[in-house]
Parts: sequence; C-alpha cells; structure tokens
Amino acid sequence: MSQAEIGIIGGSGLYNMPGFSNVSELQLHTPFGDPSDAFILGTLEGRKVAFLARHGRGHRIMPSELNFRANIMGMKMLGVERILSLSAVGSLKHEHQPTDFVIPDQFVDRTSRRVSTFFGDGLVAHVAFGDPVCPEVARVMDAACHKANVVGKMGGTYICMEGPQFSTKAESNLYRSWGMDVVGMTNLQEAKLAREAEICYATAAMVTDYDCWHPEHDSVTVDQIVAVLHKNAENACHVVRHAVAAMPKQHSCKCDQALAMAIITDRSMVPAATLERLRPIIGKYFGQKVGA
Repeated sequence: MSQAEIGIIGGSGLYNMPGFSNVSELQLHTPFGDPSDAFILGTLEGRKVAFLARHGRGHRIMPSELNFRANIMGMKMLGVERILSLSAVGSLKHEHQPTDFVIPDQFVDRTSRRVSTFFGDGLVAHVAFGDPVCPEVARVMDAACHKANVVGKMGGTYICMEGPQFSTKAESNLYRSWGMDVVGMTNLQEAKLAREAEICYATAAMVTDYDCWHPEHDSVTVDQIVAVLHKNAENACHVVRHAVAAMPKQHSCKCDQALAMAIITDRSMVPAATLERLRPIIGKYFGQKVGA
C-alpha cells in the first residue's frame, strides 16, 4: 500500500508548514544506500505526502555528496507518483529578481562527479529526456505561485553546475551568453532519475540573488541574502500547500510510461541481482522474474 502520493524535496522548513498533520518519520534504506534524511510523512490538504530535506536537516550534505539515487528510489518505494522540488538558485537575467520563483522546462548539465542513472550492471535503458519536467506538475506549480501571491515564471533553462563554489564572473557571463535563466547545483540529477523511476517531476527554482555577473553583485550584503532566503522559505510553504491541493488525481502526462520503450537489454540476459535492486522501478516490465 502506498504511503505517499506526492513527494516534496526542499529545505528543512517545509515540513513545519501550517496544515501538515498526522506527521511521522520513516528512515528508509534503499538498494542505493541511505537518502539524505528520514522521510517526513503526513497529510497536507487531504493528500498523503512525503517530505525529504535534500541536504539533510541542518544542511549537512554538499550538492556533489548527495545520494540522488537513494533520494528518488526512496520516493518510489513509498509509492510517490509526483515530486515537487524546491531549491535556491542564482538569477542569470535581469527579469528574474530575488524572491521570484522560476519553473524551468529545460536543463543544461555542467556537473562532472555525479551518478545520474539507476541503470547499468547488465541492464541498459535510454529514457526520453527532451522535455525533462512533467508539464502537468509544472502547470500546477505555476498556478500555485499565483494563488500564493508569489511571482512565478513558467519556463526557462536551469544550468546545473558542480559546486560547491559559486561561478566565476567568466562562467556566469558565459551562461548568460547561452541564454540560461538560473543557475543551481541540484535539480538536474533529480529530474533525470525521476524520469527513469517514472515519477512526474517539476521544480520551483527560488531566486535568492543575481549571480556574480550583475554589476551590483558586490553591494549585496549577507543580511539581504538571508532575508531573501527566509522570504523564499515562507513563500515555498504557501506554494506547496496550494500545489498539493490542486494536484489532479488522474495523470494526463506520459511520465509513468517512461520505461515502456526505453529498456534495450534482452530481458533474458539481465542479471538477477540487478533485477532485484531495481524491482520498485522495473518490476512491472519483468513480471515474476523480478526477485526470482
């Protein structure tokens, strides 16, 4: 039986939001290791949700250290069908101002140290990723921003960098010349793995400041950035609540069929250990062979 239908990945303040009830914690162990923290399970707007603090409570895990596979596999094991992701980003365009929420529909990968697939070890799959976010969930998040009186902007490109250092000015200006909208360090791997796990995924990229390209960048104080972070966290709670309330019960997208034509390997040649490890994701395509 599913323990949650909607997953939320974000900062630690979200599971204290008003209206979050019947709260419990669950420490999951996945075939890919432990997720960032215990999952916070509860009810929000009448829907069963699972919250995960991406960097762990207390922000203990760097972007490059995140076990993305365990985080998304954990969501799959809980029965989650849709993920709402929230993360802090820097703006690469004048029009994306601090406290704006950008809901990207594209990603560019500038990372180099991360595992971004569940597959391998004798099983090959190539999922379609031309449109990397779920259009249905993105629309719901956009509408939720407007209902929460948050400036939400539908569409744009999120460039995912390795970090943990921020961009040099040369890099920041290069990204701007490519037409990128925001820069962050986490969401691309989540989106790739959610697609492989056949989970709908979209993200609200919460602008904290302009990246270092901006001529007034050096005049921004730490106090100003902290104030924006607090405001974004407050806004995120309202956006999530409205998004959960408005999420359709039925799917109009194809995210839950992402693997239907993606598995390339001859079924009879896939190692039993690989089948067992990926049972929550591929079980429906392998029938009784999984776990045999």
